[in-house]
Amino acid sequence: MPHLPSAGKPVPVSTYRVQLRPPASDHPGFDFTDAAAIVPYLASLGVSHLYCSPILQATPGSAHGYDVVDHSRINDELGGQTGFDALVASCRSAGLGLVVDVVPNHMSIAEPESQNAQWWSVLRDGPASPYAEWFDIDWATRDNPGKVLVPILGGPLDEVLDQLEVAGSPEEPTIRYYEHVLPIAPGTLVAGDLAATLGRQHYRLCHWKVATKELNYRRFFDVTTLAGVRVEVPGVFDATHDIVLEQVRSGAIEGLRIDHPDGLADPSGYLDRLADATGGRWVAVEKILEPDERLPDSWACAGTTGYDAMNHVLGLFVDPAGEHPLTDLWESVTGSSSPYDDVVLEAKRQVVADVLGAEVNRLTDVALAACAPDPSLRDTSRSALREAVAEVLVAFDVYRAYVSTDGRAAEEALAHVVGAVQRASARRPDRAAEIEIVGRLALAQAPPGPAAAEFIIRFQQTCGPVMAKGVEDTAFYRYLRLTALNEVGGDPGRFGTSVQDFHKACVEMSEQWPAAMTALSTHDTKRSEDVRARLVLLSQCAADWSEVVRRWSALAAPHRQSAGPDAVTEQLMWQTLVGAWPIDADRLVGYLQKATREAKARTSWLAPDEEFETAVACFARAVLGDAEITSDIASFVASLAPAWHATSLAQKLVQLTMPGVADTYQGTELLDLSLVDPDNRRPVDYARRRDLLSAAPLDQDLDTAKLHMVRTALRLRREHPDWFLMPGTYEPVAAGPRALAFSRMGQVVTVIPTRAASTCAEGWGEEAVALPPGRWHNVLTHEPVRDGRLAGLLHGFPVALLVRAGADA
Repeated sequence: MPHLPSAGKPVPVSTYRVQLRPPASDHPGFDFTDAAAIVPYLASLGVSHLYCSPILQATPGSAHGYDVVDHSRINDELGGQTGFDALVASCRSAGLGLVVDVVPNHMSIAEPESQNAQWWSVLRDGPASPYAEWFDIDWATRDNPGKVLVPILGGPLDEVLDQLEVAGSPEEPTIRYYEHVLPIAPGTLVAGDLAATLGRQHYRLCHWKVATKELNYRRFFDVTTLAGVRVEVPGVFDATHDIVLEQVRSGAIEGLRIDHPDGLADPSGYLDRLADATGGRWVAVEKILEPDERLPDSWACAGTTGYDAMNHVLGLFVDPAGEHPLTDLWESVTGSSSPYDDVVLEAKRQVVADVLGAEVNRLTDVALAACAPDPSLRDTSRSALREAVAEVLVAFDVYRAYVSTDGRAAEEALAHVVGAVQRASARRPDRAAEIEIVGRLALAQAPPGPAAAEFIIRFQQTCGPVMAKGVEDTAFYRYLRLTALNEVGGDPGRFGTSVQDFHKACVEMSEQWPAAMTALSTHDTKRSEDVRARLVLLSQCAADWSEVVRRWSALAAPHRQSAGPDAVTEQLMWQTLVGAWPIDADRLVGYLQKATREAKARTSWLAPDEEFETAVACFARAVLGDAEITSDIASFVASLAPAWHATSLAQKLVQLTMPGVADTYQGTELLDLSLVDPDNRRPVDYARRRDLLSAAPLDQDLDTAKLHMVRTALRLRREHPDWFLMPGTYEPVAAGPRALAFSRMGQVVTVIPTRAASTCAEGWGEEAVALPPGRWHNVLTHEPVRDGRLAGLLHGFPVALLVRAGADA
């Protein structure tokens, strides 16, 4: 049964994602008025829906909106309700719908704490607060009984006590610590004794580093200023969704993107409740699927936000022949022969020990409480059980298994838990007994009770942060054999996707999730689609890449310092230079600082190594100031240009015409060479895009060619939505060893090269596409198609979008 919105509810045909934000020193801002101003351009481009980042009141100056502080109003800094209404009116006037990002998992508790009324109440009144149930707080923790930990101090309390002061009014006194303002519970102020006053509060102020071991509220990954919200509580769901649902019911919002559903206690139950509240509107979920993992069929949604599709598309352009040469290069220059899986294992162990220790401690306490009713389990030692919990978390190979508190689960979910337990036991046979207990608890096979139920939920909520921080935010910055593969939901240890596997995935998507979202770039991607399109070519010219990177490394020898960079960082820099070329020194240095801190090898966010970071920055600036090196880099990048041109267009055309709702991230209808955020959230020049869109011809260079292709494909989708969204409309088309082709509903055929490095150098020879019978017209070149020979079909433009003659294209 295909997953589609309820009958009569609109389905986006395509979306265009914009990042809303107020002005800042480094950004002019992009609010509702700015979004309304580009609506006519988007309508001309061909999209059906504008897709906005979160719109609710966020922390002042928020650059992304995922740090909501007040669910009861639309963000004043973006224009408030009035500005949002004007945006809706603009969309309606242009025939566009609106999709909005929703953040159900967490809200901001950043300074000043008073901006979050619910959190302020909890700090003031503790468990007696009417909002205590909003947050996932362990009030009975061993380290902080009856108190919520507030890790905001720059050092131990006794060392910074003189930096705190009593402020506010006599009626409502507060404690101030720099920008932080915290409430004083009624009747607890001890005049002239700040330490005594603090001791009587429902919170404990402490050094920020204490959070890694003792935090007693659920947070978003490792971000202590984002506290988990319990939307499984009906009243909390209602309060946090009221404004958004009001806009849905009014017709202002036609679809929702759900951020991080794996953080919720019950993702499936949440989606059921959301479907009931919206009347079955189109909903896409930001679910990170690992390779070969499937979205739970029971989820009431249209599908994912497209990271799975992104990695399917990228894999088409990875040449398996390049795997061994690139592996040899990586191992020889770094001195490491560790396979990717071992790098992941080491990274996850480090994250569990150093970053998420508080989460492991709390899960261990819950496990002990769950064992207590069972005589055969109650004597399990805490230290042994903690080791077992950590080992199973490390062994888990997906973001989450979906097991209900009564033990109900799909076969795949059970297999994930059993597989993790088996791997953990094999690695730690000395803890096999305790690991088996963890498995029983995770599978709801222990004596029932509140602690047992809590363990099932909390274990699943902890798996995701371990995966995110261990894999995406650590291993992805350590294993850099081919960085194009280091993408959200990807597996750098897998080298490519066969055409057959791609077709299989698309057939399944068309039959089961025909209205899921597809994407190539997002606000969270590690590299933009065009950076990846250039880097993926290294697999197609691995020998050339090995030669030039060794040459550049030798030329750069005078610029190295004893403190850095290390070989891993240097290899990341060379690939970054090629992928994002041309790039200025400030962007490169900023990126390398973030990347090396994420890698957590020589420096980190928790313990920055200033000497190492300075050495890396000096090296990067010196390389960019070395004319011989930069000239050589520019020449190598220029040699890739024809193949890059073809690959960039090819992957975008596939994404725009494969099954699903095609999303275009802001600005990427033109060439975009952005790296990970904040680099990919820079201002977009829409005036230039409007000018180009109104000019003709649009296919003279990569920028205009991409815009021409995107516009053509989006308009075709808008004119014929059934071709692209109806279930079961994807059909593979045979296209030879270096190309991909497929048909949608027998009316449109996509044809693209998958090995552009060789086809640009050698031509196509006699390779051909087995076009379906009939007369075809290439809407990208406005020419009739004479036959399926690729040499002719792709002669005037690197890709082809064919429409059956008479199909009213």
